[in-house]
Amino acid sequence: MTELKAMCIGAGFGQVETYIASGNVVFESKSSPKKVKSELEARLLAYTGISVGVVVRTASEMEAVLKANPFPKAAPNHTVAIFLDEPPPSDALAHAAGANEEEMRLGKREIYVHYGTGMGRSKLRIPAAKNGTARNMNTIAKLLEMAAKNLSGQ
Repeated sequence: MTELKAMCIGAGFGQVETYIASGNVVFESKSSPKKVKSELEARLLAYTGISVGVVVRTASEMEAVLKANPFPKAAPNHTVAIFLDEPPPSDALAHAAGANEEEMRLGKREIYVHYGTGMGRSKLRIPAAKNGTARNMNTIAKLLEMAAKNLSGQ
């Protein structure tokens, strides 16, 4: 995560802060999300030598994802939003395979999944989520908290 933080600082982003070792980074930028995405993907390619997809959300978009969680009473560590670059196809869930106890719903640019007994034993495959990245509701809430702290200058 030290390298990711350095990449973000090198790209001119401010208030850079990483969270857990899974590629979560919160920062300020005056650039558009599209430009931020391409800048980070280029830096990751130069660093790793392979194409690494990046998903960018603003603080307000993260807040909307958290508020739109269709499983608000479910355990937040068993409920994820799979972040996508584009809106999921309307038939995305019809093509899911291996579902057992999982519940799924479509969001704006997310697919929400509640894993009743946890992700560890799940055989669920959602082809539309192939290029997405999942974060559980606890992580989303923490990233939003970090963003709010950065915006307030604390």
